Amino acid sequence: MSQRGMLLAAEGLGFGYPGRRVGQDVSLGVQAGEVLALLGPNGGGKTTLLKTLIGLLRPQAGAVWLEGRPLAGFPVAERARRIGYVPQAHAGAFAFSVRDVVLMGRTAHQGLFASPSDTDRAIAEAKLAELGIAHLAGQPYTMISGGERQLVLIARALAQEPRVIVLDEPTASLDFGNQGKVLRQIGDLRARGLAVLFTTHDPNHALRHADRVVLLGRGSLLAEGAPAGLLTASNLAELYGAEIHTLHDAGRGDTAFLPG
Repeated sequence: MSQRGMLLAAEGLGFGYPGRRVGQDVSLGVQAGEVLALLGPNGGGKTTLLKTLIGLLRPQAGAVWLEGRPLAGFPVAERARRIGYVPQAHAGAFAFSVRDVVLMGRTAHQGLFASPSDTDRAIAEAKLAELGIAHLAGQPYTMISGGERQLVLIARALAQEPRVIVLDEPTASLDFGNQGKVLRQIGDLRARGLAVLFTTHDPNHALRHADRVVLLGRGSLLAEGAPAGLLTASNLAELYGAEIHTLHDAGRGDTAFLPG
């Protein structure tokens, strides 16, 4: 399948900021019901690439395609109805309730200053319930745990009713238990037929939760393929410039990677 046949795709993409090129000649795509993991070191261009793929930054070369059409041709509100973006969890500056944070996802359908309708409220409540956080609805977003905040941000993105979900390091700074909760949601999103793209520093997350993996280093696409074939100690050592150890569990058939 060509990149343009994907739900969200980039072809020959150059990306960066005014006066500074971060990456070049990147082509990739993700289709419905698929999870694509973008793996690479700090400073490799992952977040800048994501911002370009969702339209927050303009491509410096090449193009981004959404549903086979140039992303630049979509009005902002229409784009927001198709792509849900989940940034890294943060504490937040204002003590909005969890319910109100999720309701913000409905502005893609109602406009920035419109009051939420009964339908909007019902959708927000449904997304809270789907993610198992309905009991947090009335609590201040600033007063819940990091893992709970990340689930709230996923619920907000789902309230947009998108076809694509893009997550920027969704497990960053989370403990093991909360990492598991968030990663399980990625599998649930795939099962619902969404196209899912997430970035990570942890090859173990990509190995277990992605259908395909892209290795990005110094702004260039180094390799792309199935996790089991692509994620090897030698490839990861080259990507991160560090010694990598591989652990095998013969009984379970599991593999894990540890830095040297």
